[in-house]
Amino acid sequence: MLLPALALTAWLLPFQTPPVQPPPGQRAPAASPKKSVNPNDADAAVIKEFLKRVDAYVALHKKFEGTLPALPKQTNPQQIDQHERALAKLIQGGRAGAKQGDLFTPQMQVLVRRLLRPVFAGSDGGHVRAEIMDNESKGSIVLTPNGRYPDEIPVSTVPPQVLANLPKLAEELEYRFVRQNMILFDPHAHIIPDWVPLAFK
Repeated sequence: MLLPALALTAWLLPFQTPPVQPPPGQRAPAASPKKSVNPNDADAAVIKEFLKRVDAYVALHKKFEGTLPALPKQTNPQQIDQHERALAKLIQGGRAGAKQGDLFTPQMQVLVRRLLRPVFAGSDGGHVRAEIMDNESKGSIVLTPNGRYPDEIPVSTVPPQVLANLPKLAEELEYRFVRQNMILFDPHAHIIPDWVPLAFK
């Protein structure tokens, strides 16, 4: 499923406002604001392909989630965990042959690193890096396609400076980080469909 033309066009417009800083004590949202490059830019085709692949994943997610009983309005952690694991199992079955790079193509991985380089190399780069890595576990982490987000690591903060440079995602997916890897995180299934290895230094 492709993004509607208007949605893609909106992403392909320059920023009109700077990113908004979250209130103290609150975690920055993980969905990036609508922003992109000039449609004539060589990167536009790479971005369009990435969004096409993201849309295909989201369509699969919605298909499988629609087969599960809806969560009640009043839920407890156990119910949420059961729902996440049930959805994860369905998605894992539906993407049994998935591999790293299926969503973040090699070209998109290069582009992501280039888009993020100014953020981490700038005057606030050290603060941004520290904010992302603040809650990291020191243990060894191995990422696998469609694997569960590591339970021993709190879901990372994503500073608005980072989100400002990335394509906007559907609500079924978020940008997050595990170590220096930028991941696509599916919060409904608590899994990692794909990631960019060593997205920043």
